[in-house]
Amino acid sequence: MHALSIPTWIIHVSSVIEWIAAIWFIWKYGEVTSNRAWWTLSVAMLPALVSAMCACTWHYFDNAKSLEWLVTLQAAMTVVGNCTLWAAAVWIWRSTKSAEMASELTSTQPIKSK
Repeated sequence: MHALSIPTWIIHVSSVIEWIAAIWFIWKYGEVTSNRAWWTLSVAMLPALVSAMCACTWHYFDNAKSLEWLVTLQAAMTVVGNCTLWAAAVWIWRSTKSAEMASELTSTQPIKSK
C-alpha cells in the first residue's frame, strides 16, 4: 500500500508544475516591465517550491521514518516562504507607490514654452 493514491499524486505533481510555471511567468513579467520587484517575487516563491518538493519526496518514499526530517524541512520552508512572499509583496507595493509618485510629479510640473 502506497502513501498516496494516483489522483492525489496527480494533484501534487501538477501543483508543483504550476508553481514552477508561475515562477517563470512572474520572472518574464519582470523582464517585460523592467520592474525588478517582480523578479524578487519569483525568487521569493522558491522556498515554497522547496517545501512542496519535500512533501512529494517524503510521500514518494511512502513516508519513511528515516526521512521524517523532510517534514521538519517542509515546515521550515513554508515559514520561510511565507516571509519571503510577504517581503516581495511589500517591495512590489513600494515600487508601485514610488512609480505613482514619480508620475504625479511629472504630470504636475508646468510645461515650459520656448
